[in-house]
Amino acid sequence: MVQNIIKLSERENRIVNVVKAKYGMKNKNQALGFIVQTYAKQHLPEMMQPLEKPGRVSEKKVSNIEEMKKELRE
Repeated sequence: MVQNIIKLSERENRIVNVVKAKYGMKNKNQALGFIVQTYAKQHLPEMMQPLEKPGRVSEKKVSNIEEMKKELRE
């Protein structure tokens, strides 16, 4: 977890408090996290996609090098 000290204007602080109260959050940290996640989902969808893990390579036993070359060509 990363910790930051931020400065908010009175209006921004009021917005955070409204979000906190509306969604029944325990602290401003939760409200700020919610605001950031909501913004990211709406405005940065391509960046929020999880990285794709490479597919698992299927193993196949070959008895000689010629058979392996044939399998690689397919």
